[in-house]
Amino acid sequence: MDFEFSPKVQDLRKRLLAFMDDHIYPNEALFEEQVAEGNRWAAPELLSDLKQRAQAEGLWNLFLPQSYGEFSPGLTNLEYAPLAEIMGRVLWASEVFNCSAPDTGNMEVLARYGSPAQQKEWLAPLLRGEIRSAFCMTEPDVASSDATNIETSMMRDGDDYVINGRKWWSSGACGERCKVHIVMGKTDPDNENRYRQQSMILVPADADGVTVERPLKVFGYDDAPEGHAEVVFDNVRVPASNLLLGEGRGFEIAQGRLGPGRIHHCMRLVGLAQRALEAMCVRAETRVAFGRPLSKQQSVREQIAESACEIEQARLLTLKAADRMDKGGNKAAKDLIAMIKIVAPSMACRVLDRAIQVHGGAGVCQDFFLAHAYAAARTIRLADGPDQVHMMQLGRNLAAASI
Repeated sequence: MDFEFSPKVQDLRKRLLAFMDDHIYPNEALFEEQVAEGNRWAAPELLSDLKQRAQAEGLWNLFLPQSYGEFSPGLTNLEYAPLAEIMGRVLWASEVFNCSAPDTGNMEVLARYGSPAQQKEWLAPLLRGEIRSAFCMTEPDVASSDATNIETSMMRDGDDYVINGRKWWSSGACGERCKVHIVMGKTDPDNENRYRQQSMILVPADADGVTVERPLKVFGYDDAPEGHAEVVFDNVRVPASNLLLGEGRGFEIAQGRLGPGRIHHCMRLVGLAQRALEAMCVRAETRVAFGRPLSKQQSVREQIAESACEIEQARLLTLKAADRMDKGGNKAAKDLIAMIKIVAPSMACRVLDRAIQVHGGAGVCQDFFLAHAYAAARTIRLADGPDQVHMMQLGRNLAAASI
C-alpha cells in the first residue's frame, strides 16, 4: 500500500485547503445566521454562491470513483480520502463541493444502476448541483438495521407502482431543493428468499401522496437546510419505469450504495476529529487555570496524546479500506469497511468529548463547533448500520474464514 499523495491529489488538496481557509472557515457564523433567517429549509445565499465558486474552480464531484464525463475528475477512493477529510472539518462544507450525503450515495446508485432515461432526468441535475435528493429506507415501526424488516409496500398496478409506507431519518427530504427520493420497499413480500423481497424506486418529491411530516432533531439540532425527515407515502403512484435495476434487486442496490457511503462518513469524521484535536491544543495552550496553562496539566497532555494516536489509527484504517475497495471492489473490502465504520465514529466521539471537556462550559455552547460536531458524530454510530450490526457481521465473517 502506498499512501503518498499523487501529484493530482496534491494539487487538489492544496486548492481545497485554500478554499476552506478563504471561504469556509470565515463564513461559518454567516452560514448559521442565514439558515436561521426566514425559511430554514431554503438554501442560504452563501451556500449557493460558494457552490458556484467551487464548481468554477474544479472542486466538484470529487467523490465519484470513476470518471463521469465533464462532471467528475475520476478519483479513486484512496485519492478521495484526504480530500473528504478536509471537507469533513466543517459539517456543511462537503455540500459546497457537491460531495455530501445522501446525494453522493444516490448519485452513485444512479450512475451504477440507473437506466439512461433515469440518469438523464435525475443524475445529470444532481451532478450539476441543481437539485438535491433523499434516501428513504429506515422506518419507525421496524428495526431497520435489518433491511429485510422493511414494510413499505410497492405494488405493481398496470404500468405503475403504488407505494404506501412511512419512512424516517430521510436526510435531505426537508430541504426545498430535494426533488427526488430513492425509496426502498417490498414488491414481493411473500418471496421465500427474504433478500429478494425488496426493490428501490425513484419517487419525485412533489408526487401526489408524498408528505414530509416533520424534521427529526439530533440532540436538539434540526440540521437545516437539509434536515432528517419523517415522510409518509400514501398511495403514491409512479411509473414502473422508475424502478431501479428490477424487482427484487433492492437489497443488492442497498449493499452497493452503503459501502462507499460508510467509508465517506469515516473519511469526514477523521477530519472532524482532527479539527477537534487542533482546537483542544489551542485551548490547552491559551487557557490558564490554577496559575498555569491547561497544557501543563498531565491529564490534559494525556488526552491530547491519546486523541492524536486514535485519529491516526482511524486515518490509516480508512486509507487501507479505500485502497482495498479500489483494488478489489466493495465486496472484497467489506470487512475493512465494517472495521472502519465501527472504529471511526466512536473515535470521533471520544476525541470530541475530550475537546469539549478541555473547553469547559464553552465546549457545550454555540460559540464553538464542538457540541454540534459531537451530535453529528454520535449519529454516525447508527447511520448506515449501527455498531452492533457491523460487529455481528464482521465477527461472523472472520470466524467463518478461520475454518
